[in-house]
Amino acid sequence: MTKPLIGSFQLMKSLNRSLVLTTIRNEGPISRADIAKRIALTPPTVTNIVNELLEEKFIMESEVGASSGGRKPILLRLNSRSFSIIGVDVGVNAIKSILTDLDAGVIRENRRSMPPCPDAETFLAELKASIDDLMGAAGSERPVIGIGIGMHGLVDPREGVSVFAPNLRLRNVPIRQSLEEAFGLPVYVENDVVAMALGEQWFGGGQEIDHFICVNIGVGVGAGIILNRQIFHGSSYSAGEIGHTTVDLNGPRCSCGNYGCLQTLVSGPAIAETVQNEIALGRRSKLQPSAAGSLQSITGEHVYEAAMAGDELAVEAFRKAGRLLGISLTNMIHTINPQKIILGGGVALAGPLLTEPLEETVKERALESSVLHLTIETSTLGHRATAIGAVTIVLSRLFAEPHLPKEQVAR
Repeated sequence: MTKPLIGSFQLMKSLNRSLVLTTIRNEGPISRADIAKRIALTPPTVTNIVNELLEEKFIMESEVGASSGGRKPILLRLNSRSFSIIGVDVGVNAIKSILTDLDAGVIRENRRSMPPCPDAETFLAELKASIDDLMGAAGSERPVIGIGIGMHGLVDPREGVSVFAPNLRLRNVPIRQSLEEAFGLPVYVENDVVAMALGEQWFGGGQEIDHFICVNIGVGVGAGIILNRQIFHGSSYSAGEIGHTTVDLNGPRCSCGNYGCLQTLVSGPAIAETVQNEIALGRRSKLQPSAAGSLQSITGEHVYEAAMAGDELAVEAFRKAGRLLGISLTNMIHTINPQKIILGGGVALAGPLLTEPLEETVKERALESSVLHLTIETSTLGHRATAIGAVTIVLSRLFAEPHLPKEQVAR
């Protein structure tokens, strides 16, 4: 005997509501009768759910549809501007937050600098201040229905806890509990690159892709993995930590305590350090500091600007990072066999300077069958990729998974 998917009437009702809402979002304007046909629910069930959603202002009636012989049907569509969502990208240097509608259309955004080496109390205070500003912008006309957090480092999404943020030196920070107490709203927490992958799946280059990897290269390096259109977290929610895979046994010490991690060789600070070391050894560069400056003042952003201006050393630094990243991604390709790899983060802004040597390395080292259908591209969501992904965490709870088998839906 097949075990039922849903174990209670209330959950059945919630799933059916979510399926109706998802159908209207994806296919609206659509009639009640067509919704019932699409998801195999009875017309009375659909009518009851639609009435609830209309009363709650999640959906609205739009134009009248064409008649198929009887009365013309009234069509329904998502009322995307009736509510808003806050998405937060918690990075090492800054907290970037956005307020969006239900289509992830950005209404307002803000950025707060992260204090150096904050303790948990200071960190949570900065996070609350960033959210509080956007709560005020939402107002009563467009109430916030949820908060999504894309958090740097290891995260337990089930408990909403930042388990370990190595670059911030924070451990076991109860983000969800603290924010839910402060704002009285549901809060969902994911690793920042996992959030980015969700954003790409809904609104970017991952749409309609079954298996893909998002790789964020900034102050740190991480990957979000989507397999069979589902997030792959791993047994302890640490899948995708490619920044802490060892690529040089004798390499520099990493913030995680290990030596020779990928992050120490291809991140923004690592690229800056490569240039600093080469200049110290006598290499000429447009980045040569003035008499009043110091080599340590050279940042990854400075190297990017110099590379865009054609500086040979800066270009070399990005190409070297591209080759090393290509080696690590080849290992992931052989392990996971994705259809697409999407690159994001500040370092990915270098474009072809990074991606050309990366793709050359993958082509040289990967098995032909592993890259037969592989595409490597940069994110189209830009600097908002993780924040939009954080919004998508909330949306993914509101809307049903589109590939849920119809025979599993309670009628």
